[in-house]
Amino acid sequence: MAETRLHVENLAFSYNDKRAISDISLEVHKGEFVGIIGPNGSGKSTVLKNLYRALMPDAGGVLFDGKNLFAMSHREAARKIGVVGQENDVPFDFLVDEIVAMGRGPHKKLFDIDTKEDAAIIHHALEHTGMQDMAKRNYRRLSGGEKQRVLIARVIAQETDFLILDEPTNHLDISYQLQIFDFVRRLGVTVLSAIHDLNMAALYCDRVYALKNGRLVLSGKPEDVFTPQSIYEIYGVRCETARHPATGKISITYIPGQFKG
Repeated sequence: MAETRLHVENLAFSYNDKRAISDISLEVHKGEFVGIIGPNGSGKSTVLKNLYRALMPDAGGVLFDGKNLFAMSHREAARKIGVVGQENDVPFDFLVDEIVAMGRGPHKKLFDIDTKEDAAIIHHALEHTGMQDMAKRNYRRLSGGEKQRVLIARVIAQETDFLILDEPTNHLDISYQLQIFDFVRRLGVTVLSAIHDLNMAALYCDRVYALKNGRLVLSGKPEDVFTPQSIYEIYGVRCETARHPATGKISITYIPGQFKG
């Protein structure tokens, strides 16, 4: 059996007095692309924010490579886990290569300057994402897809082999969605991603966890989770599913007008 990179047990979190997620338990094994799916407000982003420590859980435990994630320093955790969110705006003007250089932060002390090795890693990350020709462009003037490629270049420069993606293609057109997920797949790293589009999840995920109302309701391979009955129970919409002849993956066709009132 593949090595377990991430083990989450009975995770719970509340916003003020309102419980957002309860009893979330999941695992991600080395080399897997694991998706978290569910309706808006089901708790997908809340789970991920607890895992990359933007939020601290009320209860539960998280082991990363067998160690307590919450006992790690933020620097140590940042050396192990890279994060790409759905929000790609930055508050100040930075050049593309400056954004990517931020990925070197976890490997440097407070007043360290960039070395030749850092420069080579940054260049490689830009090259890897096809953004080397835009290195001196203003980040805020890029398209949505280009910004996401820069943020992926940043986590490559971070030299981590575990990525947490929080709906990274959420406002992108279909071409950019495919480019981003194709690229992440080619990296060969371990991935845990919240995904809005079920057909995208079916194309790229090895396994998926389904959330509804802050609780885990189903998990397994896409072909086992994405059935007409399960999708109706989770999303309240009728659909048909079939294995697509071109991709070999489950494809979902939604039926208009057939949903819970």
